[in-house]
Amino acid sequence: MDESVKNCCLTPILRNKYLVFGEPLIEEAEIQEVVNSLRSAWLGTGRKVEAFEKLVAAYKGVKYAVALNSCTAGLHLSCLAIGLHAGDEVIVPAMTFCATINSIIHAGAVPVLVDVDPDTFNMDPVQARRKISPRTKAIMPVHFAGRACNMEALMEIVSDYGLKVIEDCSHAIETEFRGQKTGTFGDCGVLSFYSTKNIVTGEGGMVLTNDAEIAARIKMLALHGMSQDAWMRFSDAGYKHYEVVEIGYKYNMMDLQAAIGMHQIKRIDDYWRRRLSIWERYNAGLAGLPVKLPAPLDTSSRHGLHLYTILINQPPAPLLRDQFLDALHRRNIGTGVHYRSIAVHPVYQQRFGWQPDDYPNAKAIGEATVSLPLSPKLTDQDVEDVIAAVNQTLQQAS
Repeated sequence: MDESVKNCCLTPILRNKYLVFGEPLIEEAEIQEVVNSLRSAWLGTGRKVEAFEKLVAAYKGVKYAVALNSCTAGLHLSCLAIGLHAGDEVIVPAMTFCATINSIIHAGAVPVLVDVDPDTFNMDPVQARRKISPRTKAIMPVHFAGRACNMEALMEIVSDYGLKVIEDCSHAIETEFRGQKTGTFGDCGVLSFYSTKNIVTGEGGMVLTNDAEIAARIKMLALHGMSQDAWMRFSDAGYKHYEVVEIGYKYNMMDLQAAIGMHQIKRIDDYWRRRLSIWERYNAGLAGLPVKLPAPLDTSSRHGLHLYTILINQPPAPLLRDQFLDALHRRNIGTGVHYRSIAVHPVYQQRFGWQPDDYPNAKAIGEATVSLPLSPKLTDQDVEDVIAAVNQTLQQAS
C-alpha cells in the first residue's frame, strides 16, 4: 500500500457508533404484532401470513401472492412451477447474487449468463437475444438495485421465442417500468424481505403471479407437498387430515415473520420517499469526486431505490475498491458490495467453465462497486457522515 492510502486509512473516525449497512427501520407496531403472536402461541404459518399475502398482492396488483421463507425459495419453486426440466436453459445476468443462479441449478435447469449494461447494471437485451438456443425455456431478469430492466425489449424476446419469465424482484418491490409494476410482466415475480431489503421480515420472500395453477402449486410445494391449507390442521376448528400429493420442501413463512411485514408494507411509500431524499443528498454531496455515481433516474419509470452504488475506478480514483471499503470501515461507516461478477466464483467456473473476461461489463462493475447505506432509519447526520467519509477518503488518498 502506498503512503497516501495508508494515511487515509489511519484518519481518525468521524463517529463513535458504527453505522451498520442496511439496518432496517423497525417500528412499534410490528414489535407489538410479534409480541401478540408470541402470546397467541401461533408461531408458524397462519392467518397473519395470509393477511400479509393479501396486502402485498394488493400493492403489486396481482391476483396471488405466496409467502415463503426466502426469495431463494421463491425463485426455486417458480422454476418448478413453470415446468422447467433437467437440461432446460434459463437466461440470467452475470451481475446478480448467487441465489439467482442457485435456484435454477436446484431446479435441474442450466443458467446461461449474459453480460449487463455498464450504466444500469441490468441484463443487456441484445446480449440476451444472442444467447437463445433451442434449449432455452425461460429468462430471469434481475431488476438490479431497484432499477427496472428494459422489459419492453426483454418481453419482445420472450414473445419471439415462446419463453417463460421469472422476474427477480429482490431489489424491486416498489419498482415500475413505464407505469407497470415489476413482478407482473411474466409468469412469476419474486420478492425478498431479507433484513437489508426495502421492507423486511428478517428472512422471507414472496412469489407474485396471476396464474392460479402456479400459485396453488407453489403453496403446496412450500409445505412438504401437502394438500392445500394443510397448515390449518391444528386450528381450533378441529384436526383435519391432509394428503401428500408431491415431494415438496419446507419453505413456508411463519406468522412471526408476517407480523413484521404486514406493518412494513403499509409504510412502504413513506420509506421510499425517505430513501429518495437520501439518494438526492448523496448525488449532491458526492458530485465531482473521482467515482462513478448511479445512472440518472428514468423519469418514465420508478426506481425502487434499494442500493446506492458508486464505482471506485482505478484510474481515475486514487485507490482501489477494497482499500476504499477498508478506509470507510475505519471511519465507522458500513458498506456493501453488490456484487462481484457471478463468473468469478470458483464453483461456477468449475461447473460451467465461466470466465470473468467473457462478461467484461460485469467484471468491471464487480471490481469497482460499493453500496453506501440507504435505509429509512438513517438520520440526516448519518447521511452527512457518509458523504464526509467518502470525500475525506478520496481526498486524502489523492
